[in-house]
Amino acid sequence: MDRSLITAIFLLVIGNNIVIFSDSLIKLLDGFEAPFQFVLYRQLSATLLLAPFMLIFKRPMLPQKLRWHAVRAHIFLLGTVFMVISLTTLPLATANAIFYAAPIITVILARVLFKEQVTRLSLVTAVLGMVGVLVIINPTSANIFAVAALVVATTLALNNLLIKKLPTEHSILDTLYLTNLLGIPVVASLAWFEGASFNAQTLLIALGSSLFSMVYAGTCVFAYRAAESNKITSAEYTGLIGAVALGMIFFTETPDARFYMGSMLIIVPLTILTLRNSKAVD
Repeated sequence: MDRSLITAIFLLVIGNNIVIFSDSLIKLLDGFEAPFQFVLYRQLSATLLLAPFMLIFKRPMLPQKLRWHAVRAHIFLLGTVFMVISLTTLPLATANAIFYAAPIITVILARVLFKEQVTRLSLVTAVLGMVGVLVIINPTSANIFAVAALVVATTLALNNLLIKKLPTEHSILDTLYLTNLLGIPVVASLAWFEGASFNAQTLLIALGSSLFSMVYAGTCVFAYRAAESNKITSAEYTGLIGAVALGMIFFTETPDARFYMGSMLIIVPLTILTLRNSKAVD
């Protein structure tokens, strides 16, 4: 079996279940009217958290070949702004249902932009996974803020695919650091224009959100470098299972029959796809 493929899927499963905590923290900003301020706090805190590690591992603080890093940084910035908007206006379940369109968008863009071969099985797996997400969550809200969530899904897909454009000599640490650093000038200008006053609670939430999202981003960088995107994107859907578990533990939510039906639609096709792809490279 292809160990890199198995490792990539495993990391995506872990990352997608960890990033749920970041979404939950953002949801605490319910009714928040200063999204640029929050994104600025988040990117500043992420950069400051990563800077000591850049120094410890003697990585250049502003290396060369920044073109694709800069592109990804501003796509990431756009996605983060729309994520704050959607999570603070939509029900958490509805927002996450739309976020989980990212894997299927990844498969489509991989074929259109990078000419990756997309097998019927990988496409069916992605579609069934999306159906499983909708079965579990049963979203009921659809408005202009749902469009914001769809923008988030598209930016996630684009950033995952653009990982292959990054210089191979740049580590995961470099990528996380530059993704946050290079977007700061633009978001700082937007936050200044927004004019919101300093909020300590928002800063703390942004710090916690940064920690969880960086773990997720790191797993994505490694996973999408290690394997073709159409072979692993379905693993992203498993984060929904973690969301349900989090609800059960902290919010005493009890899954209904839809949860079990949707989980089967997510896990079974993913398992079959993984086994088929692993045998193909043996």
